[in-house]
Amino acid sequence: MIVDHLILGGGSAGCVLAARLSEDPNRTVTLVEAGRNISADDIPEAVRSRYPGRAYLDTRNIWSSLTAMMGYARSNSATRLSRRYEQARLLGGGSAINALMANRGAPSDYAEWVSLGATGWGWEECLPYFRKIEADRDFQGPLHGMDGPLTIRRVSDAKISPFVARVMKTLEARGHPIKPDQNGPWQDGAFRGAIAVSDAGDRLPTSIAYLTPEVRKRANLKIVTDSVATRILFDGARAIGAEISGPHAGKIMAREVIVASGAIHSPALLQRSGVGPGNELAALGIPVVASRSGVGRNLMEHPSIAVAAFLPSHMRVRDKGEHHEQAVWRFSSNLEGTPYGDMHAAILSRSGWHSVGLRMGSLFFWVNKSYSRGVVRLSSADPDAEPDVDFRMLSDERDLERLKSALRLGAQTLLDPTMNGARGTVFPSSYSPRVAKVAVPGPWNAVQRGALSAMLDIAGPLRAALVHSVITMGTTVDGLLKDDAALTEFVSRHVAGTWHPSGTCRMGTPDDAMAVTSPFGKVYQTEGLRVCDASLMPSIPCANTNIPTIMMAERIADMIRAAN
Repeated sequence: MIVDHLILGGGSAGCVLAARLSEDPNRTVTLVEAGRNISADDIPEAVRSRYPGRAYLDTRNIWSSLTAMMGYARSNSATRLSRRYEQARLLGGGSAINALMANRGAPSDYAEWVSLGATGWGWEECLPYFRKIEADRDFQGPLHGMDGPLTIRRVSDAKISPFVARVMKTLEARGHPIKPDQNGPWQDGAFRGAIAVSDAGDRLPTSIAYLTPEVRKRANLKIVTDSVATRILFDGARAIGAEISGPHAGKIMAREVIVASGAIHSPALLQRSGVGPGNELAALGIPVVASRSGVGRNLMEHPSIAVAAFLPSHMRVRDKGEHHEQAVWRFSSNLEGTPYGDMHAAILSRSGWHSVGLRMGSLFFWVNKSYSRGVVRLSSADPDAEPDVDFRMLSDERDLERLKSALRLGAQTLLDPTMNGARGTVFPSSYSPRVAKVAVPGPWNAVQRGALSAMLDIAGPLRAALVHSVITMGTTVDGLLKDDAALTEFVSRHVAGTWHPSGTCRMGTPDDAMAVTSPFGKVYQTEGLRVCDASLMPSIPCANTNIPTIMMAERIADMIRAAN
């Protein structure tokens, strides 16, 4: 059997495509996902929860062998280490393990896409699809949808963390006004964060919001999980199907192949299949189908750093199942050439799922409009080998300077007298490999975390010394604020991402050598092959990338249906 549409990757975009394309009973659709099935009947509790702290640590939910280089070496003597990079491997993809944030970015983000060759992707064209996605429970009007598959809400007065509420009041006193609607007119300020959770308060991955029980019953839709697409099959330059490994190993033939495996695995699959930089593919013994230099280039992220504070017991969250990213702070760096609202901070009521994280509130900063670019390359032609991922974060000096400035602002905010009584020791923080390792569930880690939590509670005047000796390894906020070289070294060493990889198969014009697809997602120099996920983004939006990715899938699905 030859299916009409073979979708390779059941993440945020793939589930949307499968649901929308199979609405037409005359189209046959097969969706292939490497990870396990997630449906309304069998969603694990850690995935269901609106507190997402454990879901992305579970190796059953991620590509557990995937690593990435984060920062950028400015000298030959600098040490660069690859660290684990959590990317979802289950039906629903990132929407099943992410922080649930439901924001869209600035209208200027989409004007920038158009200027980079993605004709037809301006704000006016994208807004109707953002509205189509959502059912906003708090706001109405021309910027909001009312009956989409994703319900959007903000934390209530009764549920907001006392620490988060105090930080917002402090920001307002410091000239950053509290605004009501993060998805309203694009403005700087402090906002209660918009999140995608059901009316029952549960996560809504696209595998549930779009692949409902009724959708899954469609005779023209087949969902294949626990199966990896290892190679796209071609007849000349025409894609005709894919090879699949796993329990359903074999070949699936199709009239159109849509790669929706994410901004890391989509370019890797294209390259393994002969679509990518011709010289690199030939060096690995891969026959070249289409030499496209841009495949795997233009890799983008939102580089991040954090400032945290010990929380007195009366400032800690009472409901451990409550969402932690309850508010956000959007602000402008005013650095020459950067757009309005180019910086972002998540105001976190807790800094981890465990007992230590419960005692720490933080400001988790990222560069909302970053300019550094990295690359995804094949490490070998072996389909089981993860690609080499190098984000080269902070390679653009503008990103480094803005992240340093953010750390200064965060420290000043938490040290502000308005925060007196709401926080203890303030310290620099990061999601380092050491922090990630200690956060992994397990008996020995639990013992270590429990002992540290108890010591933090009873330390009294010795708490600052304990924090700086055990958590920050001697680094202090005061030392960083007084020494620019030390601040540069700290940010460069500890920069991390926000799990927003994008841009590696970007849209553009046919004469742009680095463009991979047309504005319809069609891969240049091939036939019957598209890409649809965050890798299409020409530049990174000022937003968590999940909602923009879902928007893109809704639009691409409509483009496909309109074309044939």
